[in-house]
Amino acid sequence: MIEHTEPEPSRPLRSWIRASPGTHIWLLIIAVTSVVVVIAPDRVEHVLLHRNSSNIHELVKHPIRALISSAFWIENPASLALYAVLFELFHATVERWLGTLRWLVIVATAHVVATLASQKFLLMAIQDNRAPHSMTHVVDIGVSYGLAASVGVLTYRLPGPWRWLYLAGAVAFFGLPLLTGGTFTDLGHAISLAVGLLAWPLTLHPDPHPAAAAP
Repeated sequence: MIEHTEPEPSRPLRSWIRASPGTHIWLLIIAVTSVVVVIAPDRVEHVLLHRNSSNIHELVKHPIRALISSAFWIENPASLALYAVLFELFHATVERWLGTLRWLVIVATAHVVATLASQKFLLMAIQDNRAPHSMTHVVDIGVSYGLAASVGVLTYRLPGPWRWLYLAGAVAFFGLPLLTGGTFTDLGHAISLAVGLLAWPLTLHPDPHPAAAAP
């Protein structure tokens, strides 16, 4: 049996998806959970979003579940199309470049570190009476921390002056909110971008044979 070692030029969409399986499985799960949010009664939707949040309350009671489940829901299903575009631009590109394992290590690390750090910051604000105690139950779900990490690591994919222009744009996009009274979420985005930038060693030997190899 002949084994293919290159993407199938006659099926570019199939090759793209097969070369970035993690991105598309993740996107599919988010699509399913978004449909659940849309069809669920308001009371059930409220429970689902809070149960799957990585807020202070859930992190204290169910830390592992909160960290994992919060990565598979978005608060506003109407933004699913936008996230799909962003997944293709950033996650799929990085996954094809570095391979699924290294891409997953980067985005998972960013999601966990940014979540824990931003919620710690929020807890300190609550303890200092700079934020209401009700914020311990805030809805904190979504995929933006992982996206910010992919944005960061993609810096090393670009050549020459484009790299610096791209980096300046990314730093401005995620950093400016912190200078104008940003929220704990803005802090999480900035941390995730930093995780992506610090993942430079993982970009030194990119995957020469992406997952699109086999038919």
